[in-house]
Amino acid sequence: MKKNWDGKLGYIEGWVSVVINTGLFVLKYMVGLSLGSVAMVADAWHTLSDTLTSIIVIFGFWIAARPADKDHPFGHGRAEAISAVVIGTLLGVVGVSFLRESVVRLQHHQAASFSLFAVAVFSISVLLKEALARFSIWAGRRINAQSLIADGWHHRSDAIASALIVVGALAGQYFWWVDGVLGICVALLILYAAYDVLRGAAGPLLGQHVNPEIERLVRDIVTRTAPVTTDLHHIHFHTYGGHMETTLHLRLPSTMHVDEAHHIADAIEKAIRLEAHIEATVHIEPVKVPYKDRRK
Repeated sequence: MKKNWDGKLGYIEGWVSVVINTGLFVLKYMVGLSLGSVAMVADAWHTLSDTLTSIIVIFGFWIAARPADKDHPFGHGRAEAISAVVIGTLLGVVGVSFLRESVVRLQHHQAASFSLFAVAVFSISVLLKEALARFSIWAGRRINAQSLIADGWHHRSDAIASALIVVGALAGQYFWWVDGVLGICVALLILYAAYDVLRGAAGPLLGQHVNPEIERLVRDIVTRTAPVTTDLHHIHFHTYGGHMETTLHLRLPSTMHVDEAHHIADAIEKAIRLEAHIEATVHIEPVKVPYKDRRK
């Protein structure tokens, strides 16, 4: 039941985010285009990038629910990371494009006009995106989903960008360069979001080191389950989205019967699966006995 609720909460956050961000993108883009504001158009695309990020979240929860098959024995969890690489690359292209356009606007002393309607639209965006950020971060912490927490911080960065636009709209009538400068600020936010997405996706694909807390938990489980173990080493973790595998080596007395050693390995694997939600493979090694002792 808890697993089903976790998936539903992830879907709810994702779809709510998609609907709200798509509506805000249309409004921001139309307003920015009508006023000729590169900062507003850039912020509109920043909002659309949050829609794409939320789609990745939905895709991640959907793909995680698919069972392993013959071609993918460890499941399909890394598909989310691959999709994130594509989205991060596209975000980088968009960010560079708006950065270049903003610099050109400053070089040619091009100003943009602002309206009360634009201020209203972007003020509403600030409130909605901060509300989405709080909901996403709350949901992520409740079900321990890092993708939801990351999505929440993307919402918050968009809220900050929209707040900058509101400030620029109020100051734009006095300073011609405000739109170009804000365009650069929003472009840098988009580039940072691209970097953040790519960094988060590259780690699991390249095989990043697991959280030390997880390794400590596994060691504690082994110690409690098999106190007779004299040495635990070669612990390796492999992450596939929400699915994690671990392999570990442990030494048992060389005089122990094979059946008993096999029973201990099974007990450890079951305990790790139940307590840490990790699929474990245990390799048993005999304790090395000095040659003179073996002769006795």
